[in-house]
Amino acid sequence: MNNRLELPISEVKGIGEKLQAHLNELGLFSIYDLLFYFPYRYDSYEVKPLTELQHEEKATIEGQLISDPVVQFYGKKKSRLTMSLQVDQFAVKAVMFNRSFAKKQLNAGDTVTVTGKWDQHRLQITVSQYKKGAAKSQEPIQPVYTLKESVTLVTLRKVIKAALEDYLHEVEEILPEDTVLSYKLPKRQRAIEQMHYPESRILLKHAKRRFIYEEFLLFQLKMQLLRKLHRESTMGNAQHYDNERLTEFVQSLPFELTNAQKRALSEILKDMKNPYRMNRLLQGDVGSGKTAVAAIALYASITTGQQAALMVPTEILAEQHAASLKEMFGDRIRIALLTGSVKGKKRKQILNDVKEQEVDLLVGTHALIQDEVDFSRLGFVIVDEQHRFGVNQRRTLRDKGLHPDVLFMTATPIPRTLAITAFGDMDVSVIDEMPAGRKPIETYWVKGQMTDKVLAFIQKQIQQGQQAYVICPLIEESDQLDIQNAIDLYNQISAVFEPAIKVGLMHGRLSNDEKEEVMEDFAANHVQILVSTTVVEVGVNVPNATVMVIHDAERFGLSQLHQLRGRVGRGDQQSYCILLADPKGDVGKERMRIMTETTDGFELSEQDLKLRGPGDFFGRKQSGIPEFKVGDMVHDYRALETARQDAALIISEDLLEKDEDYRALKQIIEQDEHISGQVLD
Repeated sequence: MNNRLELPISEVKGIGEKLQAHLNELGLFSIYDLLFYFPYRYDSYEVKPLTELQHEEKATIEGQLISDPVVQFYGKKKSRLTMSLQVDQFAVKAVMFNRSFAKKQLNAGDTVTVTGKWDQHRLQITVSQYKKGAAKSQEPIQPVYTLKESVTLVTLRKVIKAALEDYLHEVEEILPEDTVLSYKLPKRQRAIEQMHYPESRILLKHAKRRFIYEEFLLFQLKMQLLRKLHRESTMGNAQHYDNERLTEFVQSLPFELTNAQKRALSEILKDMKNPYRMNRLLQGDVGSGKTAVAAIALYASITTGQQAALMVPTEILAEQHAASLKEMFGDRIRIALLTGSVKGKKRKQILNDVKEQEVDLLVGTHALIQDEVDFSRLGFVIVDEQHRFGVNQRRTLRDKGLHPDVLFMTATPIPRTLAITAFGDMDVSVIDEMPAGRKPIETYWVKGQMTDKVLAFIQKQIQQGQQAYVICPLIEESDQLDIQNAIDLYNQISAVFEPAIKVGLMHGRLSNDEKEEVMEDFAANHVQILVSTTVVEVGVNVPNATVMVIHDAERFGLSQLHQLRGRVGRGDQQSYCILLADPKGDVGKERMRIMTETTDGFELSEQDLKLRGPGDFFGRKQSGIPEFKVGDMVHDYRALETARQDAALIISEDLLEKDEDYRALKQIIEQDEHISGQVLD
């Protein structure tokens, strides 16, 4: 960075000691900070076409009054003035509060210019300013900055303007010439100028585009560098597996792998051959065939003479995995199951077999990472539903072996946008295709509560030998209420169906053993209807369950609804998901519509992201998502993807070191604490 830009802000004309202290409170210490303190929005009284307006933005509209304004009075001195404006082919409703005097000034046929908050859904504007007559054609676009009480907008605009006048020419270009030209980006100095004092909306848009890309590129370069350093410092064991045995095993499977499975598998196998430790996330929707890919990868490692481990969140899931893997492998490998309920002599024997390498694959819960478990040669580890395990638990398992390769699996379809950013130090493989012959789950939205029609439908499915889930929403305010809700629903349904049809109940207050017991009863069809809170979300495979009824479905996000829907449709019967919901707002209605239209988890997760934003998607606590000044990971995901690809190329070809054009980028990465802080935290 240019040294003059590191000077304190007191060097700027008009900044005295007192103002300097106030600006420091805003995080502004150097001239560089001032130049890069961008507005968060812009006030412009330019009239834009209605079709270009964003919902809830501050907008200026010019139109002709269709009729005289109408005023309603309420309370003391409170009034609401309503008028209809003809704007192009639209009739727009304009509402003004406590300005009844305007009625005398405005008449049908007048041209009026109003500024205020735009409501796209209702074609309505809540007016903060108005004037009779047309808008001025060229009003400048005004920057609006984040402020604290001690600094006014006028003052901040003034000092930023002074800083621009005296120091803008000191700002160096940091992007290579080729990049600027090929993406048609404005030069850095010009872009800064347009960010603060845009000459037009178009020039502002290009300036923003420039800084979105710049921010994302710097962030991704940092991530890729970290990944490279991580790889070089964690040399693993290059696994040269037996290709013949592997091919024979794949051909023995009773199904053909999908193209997506083949792609994910080849990425994993390529990692295994490399000399550094694998750190990969395998994402796949429920039912996309992650287990088959995992099994082939486990087998590849075992053919090298090493041991493998598969860790899952619950005992019942561990039992199911162990059973299905034994079926797949036959007598090719030796599999053992280790969970909390394996005790005594049997446990001792398994631990001894693992130590003596009499076991090739150990399947289990977090019991796998206890001190007593001692592997002879652990080469490959798979962690299923990785977000359910703490980071330390994962690290303990990883450190048990000879730097084993680690593959994390999740059935939560995280949008690629977020996966490449939040898991920037991991490689990501995606299975985004369903195996042939799987019937999509039919999804219906029913308004209102449990109707006779829905109950009759459940009964019909059960009479045909199927089973059903009935899910009750989580009421965050009170765990107690939540359980009461489930108990009430259980009582209602039992009253309808018992004793002919057995109804079970599952909620968060049950102990793990009790939950396991309920799930085992349901999996064995001793219980035909399971009433549950969302604790049923991840896990057990009950191929016989074909109906999923979700109460108050509007309370759930799309991803959670999709996860719940994925509990059914695991056998060869047609399955159904019924959403009982009376959403009041547009977002809730939109969720229900999207759910009934698509069963693609990745598409749903992208939509969910747009409706909810990234913070909520991961849950506030574990978000770990960086805050960008200009870029927005959701809206600007194409730029994020481009920056990631460019960063990967720069790092893989070592351009930061070799190419003079990348010198400025290299310097900023080495120096900029803000960026390194964001990534290294």
